[in-house]
Amino acid sequence: MTDRIYMSAPDVGELEEKYILDALRSGWIAPLGPDVDRFEQEMAERIGRSHAVALSSGTAALHLALLSQGVGPGAVVLTSTMTFAATANAVSYTGAEPFFIDCLPESGNMDPNLLEDALRTLTAAGERVGAIVPVDLLGKAVDYTAISEISQRYGVPLIADAAESLGAMHAGKPAGAWGDVAVISFNGNKIMTTSGGGMLLTDDAQIASRVRYLATQARMPVVHYEHADIGYNYRLSNLLAALGRAQLLRLDEMISRRREYRQQYKRLFDGVPGISVFGGASDADDNCWLTSILVDEENSGFSPAELGSALTSRNIESRPLWKPMHLQPVFRHARGLINGTSNRLFDQGLTLPSGSAMTQSSLGLVESTIGQFLDSRA
Repeated sequence: MTDRIYMSAPDVGELEEKYILDALRSGWIAPLGPDVDRFEQEMAERIGRSHAVALSSGTAALHLALLSQGVGPGAVVLTSTMTFAATANAVSYTGAEPFFIDCLPESGNMDPNLLEDALRTLTAAGERVGAIVPVDLLGKAVDYTAISEISQRYGVPLIADAAESLGAMHAGKPAGAWGDVAVISFNGNKIMTTSGGGMLLTDDAQIASRVRYLATQARMPVVHYEHADIGYNYRLSNLLAALGRAQLLRLDEMISRRREYRQQYKRLFDGVPGISVFGGASDADDNCWLTSILVDEENSGFSPAELGSALTSRNIESRPLWKPMHLQPVFRHARGLINGTSNRLFDQGLTLPSGSAMTQSSLGLVESTIGQFLDSRA
């Protein structure tokens, strides 16, 4: 049995080792320290934001982003149904109600027309909409031009969930530069990693200060421990920030490799009936975090699950697209504006190994396995 080929394994090497060892030898082992400060500054400069706050996870960043906008019990938060559970979970942490918006078929990102329909209905009913939280799916930024205009017209804060899209662009601006607040993730499978970790980005100094305060157990600035608010243990450690600084230096290189693999998949599936690279028709601004395909079983003659099983037989990881939140048992009673697009993407989608740590040899095995499967179904 060959070594397992993962969808997106961490891509680390000598530079990351050097940065972590330097941080370790500096004595800054406890949370916070000079690497955290530098990581925040370097990421803010990369994105073009005034402030960045390094946190323990992207989920923590989402939670604090919502709190920074006053989201709490009695509020409704409009968010993408096509996302990982962390987005909806963070809304639930605040006591607010997630309201799920379906997606565009070409991208899986929030449909601006459905968003506006939902806002119109909810505001007419007198409901308090606390925030809009669109999600950049698989490294493709949402249509922030349209969604920003809608959020401003309705006076609703915009929180950009850019957990998957660091390095992507929309209308000449980086993912993470949009919205009143934006969040990114450095989980182990993301485009760059700090093992775990995330970051909140904003141009508002008061928001950044409030988030730092809440993320350090809401400790008051006095010698003894005093707390006037409920706080959270959400700050990133200095050691993990050092890893992030090294990864940030390599980010463009890692994106380039993922893009190269995306192009190879496009060539592999070119002309294959019933199969298309998801979002591949307009991916020039994507970070190509993960490459997924859509399998139209009526035209292909096989299901995505059957292709996935063939890959599994060769110890190659694959998985469906995100199962929409409105289909998740935990959110079965949640409201939303659903037109069935996300259901179809979930039924047809299959995500393939896409990580920058993957070698050409490993990709060759993936391609040959897919080729053999396609030949067997011809």
